[in-house]
Amino acid sequence: MNLLLATGGYDHTIKIWLADSGKCVRTISHSDSQINALDITSDKKILASCGYQHIRLYDLTTNMPLVNFERVSKNVNRVGFQEDGKWMYTGGEDCRVRLWEMNSQNCKRVFDCQTPVNAVCLHPNEVEMAIGSQNGCIYLWDINSDLHEQLFPENDASIQDIAISPDGMYLASVNNKGNCYIWSLSSTKDGRLSNLQPKLKIEAHKRYALRCKFSPDSQYLVTTSGDSTAKVWGTSDFKLVCELRDVDNTKHWIWDTAFSADSKYLFTASSIGKASLWKIEDKKVEREYYGHQKAVTALAFRE
Repeated sequence: MNLLLATGGYDHTIKIWLADSGKCVRTISHSDSQINALDITSDKKILASCGYQHIRLYDLTTNMPLVNFERVSKNVNRVGFQEDGKWMYTGGEDCRVRLWEMNSQNCKRVFDCQTPVNAVCLHPNEVEMAIGSQNGCIYLWDINSDLHEQLFPENDASIQDIAISPDGMYLASVNNKGNCYIWSLSSTKDGRLSNLQPKLKIEAHKRYALRCKFSPDSQYLVTTSGDSTAKVWGTSDFKLVCELRDVDNTKHWIWDTAFSADSKYLFTASSIGKASLWKIEDKKVEREYYGHQKAVTALAFRE
Protein backbone atom coordinates (compact mmCIF):
# COMPACT_ATOMS: atom_id res chain seq x y z
CA MET A 1 0.00 0.00 0.00
CA ASN A 2 2.45 2.62 -1.25
CA LEU A 3 0.05 5.46 -2.09
CA LEU A 4 -2.41 5.88 0.75
CA LEU A 5 -5.32 8.34 0.55
CA ALA A 6 -7.87 8.85 3.31
CA THR A 7 -11.07 10.87 2.87
CA GLY A 8 -13.82 11.82 5.28
CA GLY A 9 -16.92 13.92 5.25
CA TYR A 10 -20.46 14.72 6.28
CA ASP A 11 -21.66 11.14 5.75
CA HIS A 12 -19.88 10.09 8.98
CA THR A 13 -17.47 7.73 7.21
CA ILE A 14 -13.76 7.60 6.50
CA LYS A 15 -12.63 5.84 3.34
CA ILE A 16 -9.15 4.48 2.68
CA TRP A 17 -8.10 4.37 -0.97
CA LEU A 18 -5.27 2.99 -3.05
CA ALA A 19 -4.51 6.39 -4.55
CA ASP A 20 -2.88 5.08 -7.73
CA SER A 21 -5.78 2.80 -8.67
CA GLY A 22 -8.75 4.63 -7.15
CA LYS A 23 -9.85 1.49 -5.32
CA CYS A 24 -11.51 1.92 -1.92
CA VAL A 25 -10.03 -0.75 0.35
CA ARG A 26 -11.69 0.19 3.63
CA THR A 27 -14.62 2.15 5.02
CA ILE A 28 -14.53 3.19 8.67
CA SER A 29 -17.69 4.29 10.46
CA HIS A 30 -17.37 7.60 12.32
CA SER A 31 -20.86 7.75 13.76
CA ASP A 32 -20.16 10.49 16.33
CA SER A 33 -19.96 13.36 13.86
CA GLN A 34 -18.78 14.67 10.53
CA ILE A 35 -15.04 14.59 9.79
CA ASN A 36 -13.32 17.98 10.10
CA ALA A 37 -9.71 16.95 9.46
CA LEU A 38 -7.50 13.90 8.90
CA ASP A 39 -3.81 13.10 9.13
CA ILE A 40 -1.63 10.01 8.67
CA THR A 41 1.63 9.33 10.47
CA SER A 42 4.77 9.27 8.33
CA ASP A 43 5.06 5.48 8.74
CA LYS A 44 1.47 5.10 7.45
CA LYS A 45 0.43 3.05 10.46
CA ILE A 46 -1.94 5.44 12.24
CA LEU A 47 -4.78 7.64 10.98
CA ALA A 48 -6.12 10.50 13.10
CA SER A 49 -9.53 12.04 12.61
CA CYS A 50 -11.29 14.86 14.40
CA GLY A 51 -14.87 16.03 14.54
CA TYR A 52 -17.42 17.19 17.09
CA GLN A 53 -16.02 16.57 20.60
CA HIS A 54 -13.92 13.65 19.41
CA ILE A 55 -10.38 12.82 18.29
CA ARG A 56 -9.96 9.26 17.07
CA LEU A 57 -6.88 7.20 16.18
CA TYR A 58 -7.11 4.16 13.90
CA ASP A 59 -4.56 1.43 13.21
CA LEU A 60 -4.24 1.25 9.42
CA THR A 61 -2.58 -2.17 9.52
CA THR A 62 -5.31 -3.93 11.52
CA ASN A 63 -8.35 -1.73 10.74
CA MET A 64 -8.93 -1.39 14.49
CA PRO A 65 -9.68 1.80 16.45
CA LEU A 66 -6.84 2.59 18.84
CA VAL A 67 -7.67 5.53 21.07
CA ASN A 68 -10.57 7.89 21.61
CA PHE A 69 -9.73 11.33 22.98
CA GLU A 70 -12.92 12.64 24.53
CA ARG A 71 -11.67 15.38 26.87
CA VAL A 72 -12.51 18.11 24.38
CA SER A 73 -15.64 20.15 23.81
CA LYS A 74 -17.20 21.54 20.64
CA ASN A 75 -15.71 20.98 17.19
CA VAL A 76 -12.09 19.93 16.81
CA ASN A 77 -11.08 21.58 13.53
CA ARG A 78 -7.47 20.45 12.96
CA VAL A 79 -5.30 17.47 13.77
CA GLY A 80 -1.70 16.69 12.82
CA PHE A 81 1.36 14.67 13.79
CA GLN A 82 4.90 15.57 14.65
CA GLU A 83 7.13 14.04 11.94
CA ASP A 84 8.32 11.08 14.03
CA GLY A 85 4.82 10.44 15.36
CA LYS A 86 5.82 11.02 18.99
CA TRP A 87 3.08 13.56 19.59
CA MET A 88 -0.04 14.95 17.98
CA TYR A 89 -1.60 18.41 17.92
CA THR A 90 -5.22 19.55 17.71
CA GLY A 91 -7.10 22.84 17.64
CA GLY A 92 -10.77 23.67 17.80
CA GLU A 93 -13.77 25.71 18.81
CA ASP A 94 -12.96 25.44 22.52
CA CYS A 95 -10.28 28.08 21.79
CA ARG A 96 -7.38 25.77 22.60
CA VAL A 97 -4.47 24.14 20.81
CA ARG A 98 -3.38 20.93 22.51
CA LEU A 99 -0.27 18.77 22.18
CA TRP A 100 -0.89 15.09 22.96
CA GLU A 101 1.73 12.49 23.86
CA MET A 102 1.15 9.42 21.69
CA ASN A 103 2.40 6.87 24.23
CA SER A 104 0.41 8.03 27.22
CA GLN A 105 -2.43 9.94 25.48
CA ASN A 106 -1.79 12.75 27.96
CA CYS A 107 -2.12 16.39 26.98
CA LYS A 108 1.35 17.83 27.56
CA ARG A 109 0.81 21.43 26.40
CA VAL A 110 -2.17 23.76 25.99
CA PHE A 111 -2.28 27.16 24.31
CA ASP A 112 -5.39 29.24 24.95
CA CYS A 113 -6.24 31.57 22.06
CA GLN A 114 -9.31 33.06 23.79
CA THR A 115 -11.21 32.59 20.53
CA PRO A 116 -12.15 29.52 18.42
CA VAL A 117 -9.24 27.97 16.52
CA ASN A 118 -9.76 27.17 12.83
CA ALA A 119 -6.24 26.16 11.79
CA VAL A 120 -2.96 24.88 13.23
CA CYS A 121 0.33 24.25 11.44
CA LEU A 122 3.63 22.90 12.75
CA HIS A 123 6.82 24.67 11.64
CA PRO A 124 9.45 22.37 10.04
CA ASN A 125 11.67 23.14 13.03
CA GLU A 126 9.04 21.31 15.16
CA VAL A 127 9.41 23.96 17.86
CA GLU A 128 6.99 26.62 16.64
CA MET A 129 3.34 26.44 15.65
CA ALA A 130 1.25 28.83 13.59
CA ILE A 131 -2.38 29.18 14.66
CA GLY A 132 -5.31 30.84 12.88
CA SER A 133 -8.42 31.92 14.76
CA GLN A 134 -11.98 32.97 13.99
CA ASN A 135 -11.43 36.52 15.18
CA GLY A 136 -8.76 37.05 12.52
CA CYS A 137 -5.71 36.66 14.76
CA ILE A 138 -2.63 34.67 13.79
CA TYR A 139 -0.39 33.36 16.56
CA LEU A 140 3.17 32.12 16.35
CA TRP A 141 3.81 29.94 19.41
CA ASP A 142 7.04 28.42 20.75
CA ILE A 143 5.85 25.13 22.23
CA ASN A 144 8.88 24.76 24.51
CA SER A 145 9.04 28.20 26.09
CA ASP A 146 5.41 29.31 25.56
CA LEU A 147 6.67 32.53 23.96
CA HIS A 148 4.18 33.76 21.38
CA GLU A 149 3.40 36.65 19.09
CA GLN A 150 0.18 37.64 17.38
CA LEU A 151 -0.90 39.70 14.41
CA PHE A 152 -4.11 40.70 12.63
CA PRO A 153 -3.67 40.75 8.84
CA GLU A 154 -7.20 42.02 8.11
CA ASN A 155 -10.06 43.45 10.14
CA ASP A 156 -13.34 41.55 10.43
CA ALA A 157 -12.02 38.46 8.67
CA SER A 158 -11.81 34.92 10.05
CA ILE A 159 -8.59 32.98 9.41
CA GLN A 160 -9.69 29.73 7.75
CA ASP A 161 -6.33 28.07 7.23
CA ILE A 162 -2.63 28.60 7.77
CA ALA A 163 0.50 26.95 6.32
CA ILE A 164 4.29 27.12 6.58
CA SER A 165 6.44 26.09 3.63
CA PRO A 166 8.60 22.96 4.17
CA ASP A 167 11.76 25.04 3.65
CA GLY A 168 10.61 27.35 6.46
CA MET A 169 10.76 30.47 4.29
CA TYR A 170 7.10 31.47 4.11
CA LEU A 171 3.92 31.53 6.15
CA ALA A 172 0.57 31.80 4.36
CA SER A 173 -3.00 32.27 5.55
CA VAL A 174 -6.41 32.48 3.89
CA ASN A 175 -9.57 34.07 5.24
CA ASN A 176 -13.32 34.03 4.75
CA LYS A 177 -13.09 37.00 2.37
CA GLY A 178 -11.05 34.96 -0.10
CA ASN A 179 -7.77 36.77 0.58
CA CYS A 180 -4.39 35.12 1.03
CA TYR A 181 -1.59 36.75 3.02
CA ILE A 182 2.09 35.84 2.73
CA TRP A 183 4.88 36.52 5.23
CA SER A 184 8.59 35.85 4.95
CA LEU A 185 9.93 33.75 7.81
CA SER A 186 13.49 33.86 9.11
CA SER A 187 15.05 32.09 12.05
CA THR A 188 16.53 33.99 14.97
CA LYS A 189 19.10 33.26 17.63
CA ASP A 190 18.94 33.05 21.42
CA GLY A 191 15.73 31.01 21.41
CA ARG A 192 13.57 33.80 20.08
CA LEU A 193 10.61 33.23 17.79
CA SER A 194 11.08 33.28 14.03
CA ASN A 195 10.89 36.73 12.49
CA LEU A 196 7.77 37.46 10.41
CA GLN A 197 7.91 40.07 7.66
CA PRO A 198 4.79 40.92 5.61
CA LYS A 199 5.35 40.09 1.96
CA LEU A 200 2.09 40.49 0.05
CA LYS A 201 -1.66 40.11 -0.09
CA ILE A 202 -3.24 38.02 -2.84
CA GLU A 203 -6.91 38.44 -3.70
CA ALA A 204 -7.02 34.72 -4.33
CA HIS A 205 -10.77 34.04 -4.48
CA LYS A 206 -13.97 36.03 -4.81
CA ARG A 207 -15.65 33.88 -2.18
CA TYR A 208 -14.83 32.10 1.07
CA ALA A 209 -11.31 30.61 1.08
CA LEU A 210 -11.01 27.27 2.86
CA ARG A 211 -7.48 25.82 2.67
CA CYS A 212 -3.92 26.79 1.86
CA LYS A 213 -1.00 24.36 1.62
CA PHE A 214 2.55 24.45 0.32
CA SER A 215 3.95 21.71 -1.90
CA PRO A 216 6.65 19.38 -0.49
CA ASP A 217 9.31 21.10 -2.62
CA SER A 218 8.08 24.55 -1.44
CA GLN A 219 7.69 25.65 -5.08
CA TYR A 220 3.90 25.95 -4.99
CA LEU A 221 1.11 27.20 -2.75
CA VAL A 222 -2.45 26.01 -3.30
CA THR A 223 -5.56 27.82 -2.09
CA THR A 224 -9.10 26.42 -2.22
CA SER A 225 -12.46 28.08 -1.93
CA GLY A 226 -16.23 28.05 -2.03
CA ASP A 227 -15.93 29.35 -5.60
CA SER A 228 -15.39 25.79 -6.93
CA THR A 229 -11.68 26.28 -7.60
CA ALA A 230 -8.27 25.30 -6.37
CA LYS A 231 -5.59 27.79 -7.41
CA VAL A 232 -1.89 27.02 -7.57
CA TRP A 233 0.61 29.85 -7.05
CA GLY A 234 4.35 29.79 -7.68
CA THR A 235 6.35 30.75 -4.61
CA SER A 236 9.12 32.42 -6.65
CA ASP A 237 6.81 35.39 -7.30
CA PHE A 238 3.42 34.20 -5.97
CA LYS A 239 1.85 34.59 -9.40
CA LEU A 240 -0.97 32.30 -10.47
CA VAL A 241 0.32 29.10 -12.10
CA CYS A 242 -3.03 27.50 -12.82
CA GLU A 243 -6.67 27.34 -11.79
CA LEU A 244 -8.22 23.92 -11.32
CA ARG A 245 -11.96 23.81 -11.86
CA ASP A 246 -14.35 20.93 -12.49
CA VAL A 247 -16.18 22.14 -15.60
CA ASP A 248 -19.07 19.75 -14.99
CA ASN A 249 -19.74 21.02 -11.46
CA THR A 250 -19.47 24.77 -11.02
CA LYS A 251 -21.29 25.24 -7.73
CA HIS A 252 -19.38 23.35 -5.06
CA TRP A 253 -16.79 23.97 -2.36
CA ILE A 254 -13.25 22.62 -2.37
CA TRP A 255 -12.91 21.73 1.29
CA ASP A 256 -9.43 20.25 1.50
CA THR A 257 -6.35 19.55 -0.57
CA ALA A 258 -2.97 17.79 -0.52
CA PHE A 259 0.05 17.58 -2.84
CA SER A 260 1.76 14.41 -3.99
CA ALA A 261 5.31 13.88 -2.74
CA ASP A 262 6.81 14.99 -6.08
CA SER A 263 4.67 18.19 -6.06
CA LYS A 264 3.33 17.39 -9.55
CA TYR A 265 -0.14 16.26 -8.52
CA LEU A 266 -2.84 17.65 -6.28
CA PHE A 267 -5.70 15.97 -4.45
CA THR A 268 -8.90 17.92 -3.75
CA ALA A 269 -11.98 17.12 -1.67
CA SER A 270 -15.29 18.65 -2.68
CA SER A 271 -18.82 19.20 -1.45
CA ILE A 272 -20.25 17.04 -4.27
CA GLY A 273 -19.10 13.87 -2.51
CA LYS A 274 -15.88 13.04 -4.33
CA ALA A 275 -12.14 13.53 -4.20
CA SER A 276 -10.08 14.22 -7.31
CA LEU A 277 -6.46 13.85 -8.37
CA TRP A 278 -5.19 16.61 -10.67
CA LYS A 279 -2.05 16.78 -12.75
CA ILE A 280 -0.94 20.36 -12.20
CA GLU A 281 0.96 20.75 -15.47
CA ASP A 282 -2.03 19.66 -17.56
CA LYS A 283 -4.72 21.19 -15.32
CA LYS A 284 -6.71 18.00 -15.80
CA VAL A 285 -8.27 15.40 -13.52
CA GLU A 286 -6.30 12.15 -13.60
CA ARG A 287 -8.54 10.18 -11.25
CA GLU A 288 -11.71 10.55 -9.22
CA TYR A 289 -12.65 8.84 -5.96
CA TYR A 290 -16.37 8.22 -5.60
CA GLY A 291 -18.09 6.60 -2.64
CA HIS A 292 -19.12 9.24 -0.11
CA GLN A 293 -22.81 10.06 0.10
CA LYS A 294 -22.29 13.67 1.19
CA ALA A 295 -19.62 16.37 1.08
CA VAL A 296 -15.99 15.27 1.42
CA THR A 297 -14.57 17.75 3.90
CA ALA A 298 -11.15 16.27 4.76
CA LEU A 299 -8.37 14.24 3.18
CA ALA A 300 -4.89 13.03 4.02
CA PHE A 301 -2.25 11.53 1.75
CA ARG A 302 0.98 9.63 2.43
CA GLU A 303 3.34 8.31 -0.20
